[in-house]
Amino acid sequence: MAHISFEKSIKILNDNLPKVKDSERVFLENALNRVLAEDIVAKYNNPYKETASMDGYAVRFVDQEKEIKIIGKNPAGTFEYTKINENEAVKTYTGSFMPDNADTLVPIENVDVQGDKLIIKEKVSKGYAVRSIGEDFKKDEVIIKKGTIIKAGEIGVLASLGISVISVVKKPIISVLATGEEVVDLDTEFKMGQIRSSNNYTLTALGRYFGFETHNLGIVGDNKEKIKSKIISALSNSDIVVTTGGVSVGDFDFVKEITSEFDVLFHGVNIKPGQWVMVAKAGEKYIVSLPGFPYSSFVTFLLYVLPIADAFENKKSIKFITAKLKENFVKKFKKTQFVAVNFYFENGEYYVDTKGKKQGSSGILTNLINNNALMMLDEGLYTLNKNDEVKVILY
Repeated sequence: MAHISFEKSIKILNDNLPKVKDSERVFLENALNRVLAEDIVAKYNNPYKETASMDGYAVRFVDQEKEIKIIGKNPAGTFEYTKINENEAVKTYTGSFMPDNADTLVPIENVDVQGDKLIIKEKVSKGYAVRSIGEDFKKDEVIIKKGTIIKAGEIGVLASLGISVISVVKKPIISVLATGEEVVDLDTEFKMGQIRSSNNYTLTALGRYFGFETHNLGIVGDNKEKIKSKIISALSNSDIVVTTGGVSVGDFDFVKEITSEFDVLFHGVNIKPGQWVMVAKAGEKYIVSLPGFPYSSFVTFLLYVLPIADAFENKKSIKFITAKLKENFVKKFKKTQFVAVNFYFENGEYYVDTKGKKQGSSGILTNLINNNALMMLDEGLYTLNKNDEVKVILY
């Protein structure tokens, strides 16, 4: 089977991405990292009256050179003195409303107080330390747009609006299944020729890291009927079923046969690692069959599972940027290649290098420890020099 190019695989994938999932209502404390499903519109001005931004005396700007009488005080949360007249002042605290006619707040350190007399030692400009009506947001303003990923700042704004329940996009559900007779679980005694399962744990953690509901379905051996049963069962309650292993050309690679029973978008991409990746649609759901090597499955999850999951929530979890090489790099494989790199931001520019990274097979999972970037190299054999620009995927 001839492999397609990486660019063609991404075009096919983009042409077959799912529509955004429906919304659901969640409590504000459960909304972190969820995608907002509605515009948040202000129902009032904030602040809704002129407000002091520090402790001081509320006065009329034009009275600063005159003798001013202190008529009272308004601690935060109270508003007893609602108005001042000519040559009057009210002691006003941070967060307190400014009395009507007061257009300026003179800080405490700028004044002397003698009984009920206020003497201004250092004048301030008109409007000093006064928050205007609607300074933060105005009534009917769209404060947070639909599609925003809710972070701590958004949580704070929503709380300030008194919103306790909001509409968010439903999370896609990803199920991860490892295959292979040679793969054994963590607490199982293993024999010569067997290996510990890591893919299902790694990819489950990766899916959860990006905020998706991700389930580890464990391991199933090289039994075609059992694999098929697991996949069919997973499709009933998942949006994406991810398998690892069983997609190349071996005698026991049954996953490719099972996935081929669905609407296969592509099988085999000219990339390293992960050339035997396979993506299929099962109605409105997806099966993404990844290679068994740990590094291969990690990279292809980022390349092919993540865009599908993102589309369900209408978000982008990774960035594509350019960076400069800090060292020469010889590309020894003709395929489009994805290399784990160290990522730096220095003197206003992005840089990458491969210091400490092992060069070898697609089974080197330790290259991903403390790693958050992949260097993407186009097809061909060539040498890149120090300070050459390269494409980088930040995850």
